[in-house]
Parts: sequence; structure tokens; C-alpha cells
Amino acid sequence: MSEKHEITVIGHIHTPFPEKFGIPRQSGLVRGLISKIVFEPEFRSPEAVRGLEGFSHIWVLWQFSQAAGRGWRPTVRPPWLGGNVRMGVFATRSPFRPNNIGLSCLKLERVEIVGDEGPVIYVSGADMVDGTPIYDIKPYVAHADSHPEAVSGFARGRTEKRLQVEIPSSIRSALPEELIAPVTDILANDPRPAYQEDSSREYGFLIWDYEIKFKVDGDVLTVCGVTCSAGKNNGGSNA
Repeated sequence: MSEKHEITVIGHIHTPFPEKFGIPRQSGLVRGLISKIVFEPEFRSPEAVRGLEGFSHIWVLWQFSQAAGRGWRPTVRPPWLGGNVRMGVFATRSPFRPNNIGLSCLKLERVEIVGDEGPVIYVSGADMVDGTPIYDIKPYVAHADSHPEAVSGFARGRTEKRLQVEIPSSIRSALPEELIAPVTDILANDPRPAYQEDSSREYGFLIWDYEIKFKVDGDVLTVCGVTCSAGKNNGGSNA
């Protein structure tokens, strides 16, 4: 029988992504969005983050909370390989793991000590759903953590497929200016499942209070509607 150990949630991260669909597949792919890590009350000590502001990046260990309790699989189908080839779970970053633990390298934007929630850590490049439990935070140390000579296995020489993103001006005006670049980055990285190729199908993902609707034809992704939960509708099928 395998050993069992308890692990403590030290906080939660609050991101622009209320749902899994649309989240970047890796950390750091979309850097224009700010998220914040809020500690649980017993860990809200300024002493616990003393010196952290001197680092540019941090490692964050977290829980694949939406996969928790769903079991693990010895083989999975990585998006890198088009979703058609199975690889061992320990050769991938699949959420369906024995311990559902994720690891992300995030850019540290700032640490705020004051306030009822302080200290609060602000980061960019998050690849987690809003409210994800955080297990630990460690500083990224360039001389030890960076390995330019590293070999990337079956992902070697591959890059995420990037699409040409078209946002009609009538729809673009429905988005705040600061969301245009991040939304374009998310869409260019093709958030669809790897096996989806139906050009007539409409997809949608949420970012903050906005739902972005889009279709893909070949290598061109077209945004066909934007809906704001506050009641502001613009464009396409959502007009």
C-alpha cells in the first residue's frame, strides 16, 4: 500500500479565467493578464514573503482542482501530438495525475503587504482557473533553474499552433483596450481541443466578465461575438 501524506492549501489564485476552456496550455504564454495570489489567514504574514520582491519570477505549485477525485490515467493524449497519440502520464503535463499537482513559472509583478488580504502576490502568465488552490511558492533562480541545453522529448522542435486572429471592428469595440492583446494571444494559441476541426462550429470562452465567441476555418480564427455579463452585447451571433 502506498504511503499517504497530507498537504496544506496555503492560498488561492484569482485569475481572469472562470472556466477551464480558453486557459493557456502552459504558463507564460499570455503575459498581458494580471492574477493575484491571496493567502489563507494563517499564512498572511509579511515575514513569509520577505525578500521575494527581489526575484523576477516564481514557481507556483498548485492543484488541478477540476481533475481532483477523477482518478489518474497511465497514458494520455498530449495536445502537442494532435490529441491522437498516447504517451505516459509522467512524460506529460496532463491534469489526470496520481496527485493532481500542477507546476507553473510565473512572472512576479509585485508584492503588496498592506490591506485585509495582505500580503498579496501579483503575477502574470497564469495558466490556472480562478480560485485554484495553491500549495507552495518558491523563487525562480536563473542559474539553477534555467537549462538552455535541455531536450524536450516528443515536444522537441514543436511549437504551439498559432492561428491568424481576425476581430471585426464592430466587435473589437466591445472589449476594453487592455483585453485586446491578451484575448488575441489566447485565440492565436488555438484553445480548441486538438481533435476539433469543424469550421462551422462556434466556440466560446470566458475572460473576466466577457464571453468571446469564435469560429476557426483552416488557420484563420474569426471572433463572431462578445457578450459582457453586465449586460453589454456586441457583434455577431450575440448582437
